[in-house]
Amino acid sequence: MVNILFCGNAGVFDGMLTGMLSILKRTESKEPFTFYVFTMTLTRIKDNYTPVTAEQAEFLEKVVRAYNDENRIRLIDVTELYEKEFAHCPNENAYCSPYTLIRLLADLVDGMPDKLLYLDADIMFNRDVHLLYDTDVSEYEYAAGRDHYGKYLIQPNYINAGVLLFNMKKMRETGIFGKARDWLRKKKLVFADQSALIRSTTRKKMLPQRFNDQKFLHKHTVVRHFSKRLFWLPYPHTDNIKQWHVTRVHKVFKYFEFDDILFEYIYLKTLLERKGEIR
Repeated sequence: MVNILFCGNAGVFDGMLTGMLSILKRTESKEPFTFYVFTMTLTRIKDNYTPVTAEQAEFLEKVVRAYNDENRIRLIDVTELYEKEFAHCPNENAYCSPYTLIRLLADLVDGMPDKLLYLDADIMFNRDVHLLYDTDVSEYEYAAGRDHYGKYLIQPNYINAGVLLFNMKKMRETGIFGKARDWLRKKKLVFADQSALIRSTTRKKMLPQRFNDQKFLHKHTVVRHFSKRLFWLPYPHTDNIKQWHVTRVHKVFKYFEFDDILFEYIYLKTLLERKGEIR
């Protein structure tokens, strides 16, 4: 069983769908997947901070089971845990949404597996997930790739937390999640959960950039992370193009390698909106 974790609200459903499709379409193994989805209600902060719905989860289940009937979606509402651990903490209104904090609740959720691949909702797999998932992390808390900008601006081994291969057994032993939550409760951090995780780490395994490529897409790229990036032309500026912005992926990035995934995504979204049946 391959265990994947996504976290977010109803607004990043498109990212979860495209990310799951990329895994399923690029992986040759017939081994089943369990996709865990942590979500929560946080409308006290923003009106659109609403959870992934049961209808959306049911739709995702139909999608993934079309590839293998043993594949499963597990929708887990962590609202109560979040409010207990993070309510009104200094990092609720950090640069990113509070939904990035909820991956740090994984040790408090019953039934989570000992090996778990956490993925941001803005990633696409370009190659087989097993190239990443089969990495030996038995002696580490987690494995992660370097942050494209942080490795220059902060320090050479500064990680990006958008792709994290968790050794949950080791992480429970070292208490890394609890330490990270303590940091988030007591001090406002520049990169919130990412900073808290780094400060709490005992031992991590560094992955090559191809497992979390935040700027380029190469033939050897395993995971393309569509995070905010710097463009120099026609003038220096940042942009935040996501994989579900299909026209911009074509026009700006000139990427056509994901078209089989993105065309299926468009078809499935149309079915969902029309409440059609997946066949």
